[in-house]
Amino acid sequence: MVPKRFTVNLFGTLWTQYPERIDAKIINHERIHTAQMRELLFVPFYVLYFIEWLVRLIQYRNWFEAYKNISFEREAYTYDHDLNYIERRSLFSWISCLRR
Repeated sequence: MVPKRFTVNLFGTLWTQYPERIDAKIINHERIHTAQMRELLFVPFYVLYFIEWLVRLIQYRNWFEAYKNISFEREAYTYDHDLNYIERRSLFSWISCLRR
């Protein structure tokens, strides 16, 4: 079961309790995550995502702030409004979001 108000991307497939809330911005956000997953061959993406979340949790002491500051999320939130971003996105663009 997916937590309320969340959309989860598992191996490029979206899961949500509220499909009527899925709009172009959310789809684009998740497309960015799918690109990140593919360049890391999926499983390492989830491992790095979790490790970075733990580091950010120690840093921010708040689970939501930790989530928002994961480099993968920073890239996706920065560009989710730009529906053409995925076409010009460079490989491993999320790395530039590590130190922000």
